[in-house]
Amino acid sequence: MLTKKQLDLLSFIHQRVQRDGVPPSFDEMKLALDLRSKSGIHRLITALEERGFIRRLAHRARAIEVVKLPESLGGAPGFAPRVIDGDRPDSPPPAAAQPVTAHHAFDVPVMGRIAAGVPIEAISQVSHSVTVPGGMIAGQAEHFALEVRGDSMIDAGINDGDIVVIRETSVADNGDIVVALVEDQEATLKRFRRQGSSVALEAANAAYETRVLPSDKVKVQGRLVGLIRTY
Repeated sequence: MLTKKQLDLLSFIHQRVQRDGVPPSFDEMKLALDLRSKSGIHRLITALEERGFIRRLAHRARAIEVVKLPESLGGAPGFAPRVIDGDRPDSPPPAAAQPVTAHHAFDVPVMGRIAAGVPIEAISQVSHSVTVPGGMIAGQAEHFALEVRGDSMIDAGINDGDIVVIRETSVADNGDIVVALVEDQEATLKRFRRQGSSVALEAANAAYETRVLPSDKVKVQGRLVGLIRTY
């Protein structure tokens, strides 16, 4: 059974994939269905996935595959979903109908722990995975997560035991919080600033000194894009 909004969204996604080869963005879906927020799109996407009409591909943003279509959209004969009004943004679904799984979420590998002075081997192997909201995943870049050990970044809101989500990249802008590999031996999570031919790795804790190193001694491994905290 599909609601009218679910059917409209499925049709829009199918048309855009057929035309462009890629699905529309969540903003485009929101505008096409005249919804006030993307949370309604998240609910519709999850409902279509649960009913087997679409499939979301892990570790990739905007990766939606149309698996099947109802007969009303040119799908296999014999399948005629009942269409009802519903899924209006000002009419949230009842609590019993809300899925308990994360909406538009992705599994990201946790590579280990990171702190100043920890050898790179400590973050070189996947220990497990963590599910993160799709909003943390940017473009087609690879992402990974690390468990923070220590208090060197507490003034940036990063506490001991937090999970940080990192987008893989070798470049950074001044002020970015990055995973930096120092002299190919140790990895650290610090704020990045370029100073002429040197790089400053700044802690966010007055108890720690800023490390200034020749730029050829520092390799950016990734940039912080999100944080997960468990209480």
